[in-house]
Amino acid sequence: MPSLTPQQFVAQWRNTELKERQSYQAHFIALCALIGVPPPTGSGTDAKGRKFQFEPSIKQEGGGQGFADVWYEGHFAMEYKAPGKYKSLDDAYAQLKRYREALNNPPLLIVTDIHQWEVHTNFTNAAHTVHKFSHDDIDQLTTSATSGRQENRALRLLRAMFTDPNSLHPDRTTAQVTEAAAREFVKIADAMRGHETSAAPERIAHFLTKIVFCLFAEDVGLLPISKNGHGLFTEIVERTYREPSRFVKYMKELFEKMAEGGDHLLGEVRYFNGKLFEDVTVEELPFEALTTLRDAAKLDWSNVEPAIFGTLFERSLDPAKRSQLGAHYTSPADIDLIITPVLIQPLRAHWQSVQAQAAPLRAQYNAAQTTRDKSALQKQLEALRGGMLARLREIKVLDPACGSGNFLYISLRALLDLEKEVILSPFWNGDGFTQPFPEVHPSQMYGIEINPIAHDLATIVVWIGWIQWKVNNGYDQYPTPVLESLGENIRQMDAILAYAADGTPTEPEWPPVEVIVGNPPFLGGSLIRGQLGEEYQSKIWGVYAGRVPGFGDLVCYWFERARTEIERGRVKRAGLLSTNSIRGGANREVLKRIKDTGDIFMAWSDREWVLDGAAVRVSMIGFDDGTQHERTLDGQIALDINSDLTSQIDITKALILDENNRICLHADKKHGAFDITYEQAQVMLGMQNASGRANSDVIRPYYNARDIVTRPKFTWIIDFFTMSLEEAELYEEPLRYVRTHVKPERDNNNRRTRRERWWHHGETVPGMRNAIVPLSRFIATPAVAKHRIFVWLDKNIIPDHAAFAIARDDDYFFGVLHSRLHEVWSLRMGTSLEDRPRYTPTTTFETFPFPYLPGAEPTAAPEYREIAAAAAALHAERDAWLNPPALVGNHPPHTPLPDKIEAQLKDRTLTNLYNALAVFRGTASGAVKRDAGDFAPRLDELHRKLDVAVCAAYGWDIAILDDEEAMLAALLALNLARAAGQGL
Repeated sequence: MPSLTPQQFVAQWRNTELKERQSYQAHFIALCALIGVPPPTGSGTDAKGRKFQFEPSIKQEGGGQGFADVWYEGHFAMEYKAPGKYKSLDDAYAQLKRYREALNNPPLLIVTDIHQWEVHTNFTNAAHTVHKFSHDDIDQLTTSATSGRQENRALRLLRAMFTDPNSLHPDRTTAQVTEAAAREFVKIADAMRGHETSAAPERIAHFLTKIVFCLFAEDVGLLPISKNGHGLFTEIVERTYREPSRFVKYMKELFEKMAEGGDHLLGEVRYFNGKLFEDVTVEELPFEALTTLRDAAKLDWSNVEPAIFGTLFERSLDPAKRSQLGAHYTSPADIDLIITPVLIQPLRAHWQSVQAQAAPLRAQYNAAQTTRDKSALQKQLEALRGGMLARLREIKVLDPACGSGNFLYISLRALLDLEKEVILSPFWNGDGFTQPFPEVHPSQMYGIEINPIAHDLATIVVWIGWIQWKVNNGYDQYPTPVLESLGENIRQMDAILAYAADGTPTEPEWPPVEVIVGNPPFLGGSLIRGQLGEEYQSKIWGVYAGRVPGFGDLVCYWFERARTEIERGRVKRAGLLSTNSIRGGANREVLKRIKDTGDIFMAWSDREWVLDGAAVRVSMIGFDDGTQHERTLDGQIALDINSDLTSQIDITKALILDENNRICLHADKKHGAFDITYEQAQVMLGMQNASGRANSDVIRPYYNARDIVTRPKFTWIIDFFTMSLEEAELYEEPLRYVRTHVKPERDNNNRRTRRERWWHHGETVPGMRNAIVPLSRFIATPAVAKHRIFVWLDKNIIPDHAAFAIARDDDYFFGVLHSRLHEVWSLRMGTSLEDRPRYTPTTTFETFPFPYLPGAEPTAAPEYREIAAAAAALHAERDAWLNPPALVGNHPPHTPLPDKIEAQLKDRTLTNLYNALAVFRGTASGAVKRDAGDFAPRLDELHRKLDVAVCAAYGWDIAILDDEEAMLAALLALNLARAAGQGL
């Protein structure tokens, strides 16, 4: 087509009276001639293969739906309206916004009726701008505001559409717009505080949140426009900013009309309702504040970012947080790391199922020949869609520490986005199908917040976010009233402590919802007393006794409350944040409880975060009742997520071997104060029972992992194993102790069996106990330790859950476990807590191929005897170093040494010894204890002899000991060969 000059183009189309369908393609082809680009062709692509077509649609089995009149991929989507038929182009723009995702979100959305043009920017995370011009402007020169040169602005915009859409990118991001707005309100709040009325911070915040909503409502078109083009709110400020008393009068009238709807002096005001305008009090602003408000009204409030809006305004309005105003804030992308897996992924899985059901029905619908058949299939399809939409519209979300509402807003936005995807799905395209409007609503969001300023802002953020989404997505039709009352949805209260009618401290009731998300307060356990008071600390300790460790961080109480809600069946899923300290120490107990009654299905173990403007390291944790089987840790698929947020990730092809089953066993979990001191144990052991039974039947030494790697603390434990209560009553003092110290806690335990069998340990692990009974001794190793160490324990000792019991009593087995081959295998196959490797019965032990099959070892073979002899020598000499005979002599086992001797032996620990060995071998650096350093060469020699013996048993050259990859390859090959023969 020949090119056109601007004058020719304007003249040709100035007086067109053609209808939309008749005119738009011819007009667009002429536009291409004006710009000098080829128009869309039958191929539907440009010279570079980008889609460029009229009436683009997504085809679905012969059906499709047009999403725009013209689409140029990566450039623009364009919608025409018939010339002179409509007062505005709003409907055309709304249509483009509804369908922009189907068109890959082009950077520009353009609407025109040939006479009037609007070029809307559509860049992600950028402020929305609109460039307007008329048809007659296309051949007119104007003076540039930036360069002062003569240019044709309209022609420049049209050319940019085709050649450089990114040149129209706004200079400001939505975050920058929001920050600028917050800075204006700092000045207003400061002026109010310095005013003679000296309004309290809560009053200032309550009033200014209504002002903020008015500014936003005006810029999204929810308030009428005055005759001179100002929005109603701006008009009031412009007329009264020099006269504060008149500002109060007219603003109160506006609030009253927004509360009820009706005619205002400057136009008809919508009925907003909601709790927001129940209080129509207007604070008298000083001249400085009104002047600043006048400046703030000039900002485009439709572009504020709700996800950070509340945080910034809370900082601007709350004097206690003013120092954080310029600090970083949590980004929407960070919040999505919780919202997406916890809230959206299950809904998306349901949506995928719905689509799978809809696909064959739609194919049948397209192929149907009769109206009757089509009608029946349409009803089935619409029923599927209706069920999915109902699911999205019924789900409720709670943030029990909602602050200024950013998690609630992101949750609401995510639900709306998915609802829109469902509504616009091509499965429901076509003339016979209606297209519903989104109905996901702020009433589905619930929050708890104790701070009054943040509480007020949370409500505003949710409403602004909902309205902004509707505007941005082309669904800007609103109910009457615009703002429904959310009642008690967002409550101002303490989320973890309440009081019964008689004044007794208790847990507060949380609203019943399906999903809990949020960012509870980060406050270290040692700081609670100082910041919240000793009385408060004492009360929460009492309410959560036995559930949250006494000095656990404050965030632990939110985790425990969410876990309780899930266990009670009132909530299905939760996703909360904590500092990464929740992975260890006392804090980890709350995660253990989560795994006791459910499971963790998602975690980020250690990520950067922003807390009150400061960079911190956090853990993000998603958990449920154990329903979800797919797990992810740090963005990777995981087989399991432990309470310390490590995972048994299967990083190799190794398989679990049947021959290793039920040998490495989880140890005792007492779940109560069954442990006693050595002195208490000796008193009870010396007591006589009327039954004649000896208390030694139920009082035994108790070892934890620390006792294995350091000097033992000689703790003992009361252990009734699986005795009935009648049997336990035969042991008078031990049962009296358990009744006094354990039963009160067990009476409040959420597990029925633990309440009813309060004298039993929480997990008595009969498998471990029974496996050890026939042995003379057994092997133990810490679950988590800096060095992989194995020790012999007397069969009378009960190891706790932080250790694993290995049910073997032969030196051969001990030797293979303590060999370098098993150490390397366990390090590669295991997980870790910080710098401490974690041993597991499954990935590290049950996959490890021993040189001989247990139960079938050639005990007379020289290779076997060599391993056993080397292992016995290692144990004997190591034990002699730990407990020198000259100092220990024939001291009875499991009894403390005199204090003087214990002081001399305090550094003789396995941890110190293997630290010294690592330094000697050159695998670590640092100072070592003198005695350990002296023994390290001999310990290295003992281990080397053991390693050589194990290599010989495998039939491998000892050179493999110096090549970890070769070692692992050989072990893997043996594992797979063994696994292949299982069950044959």
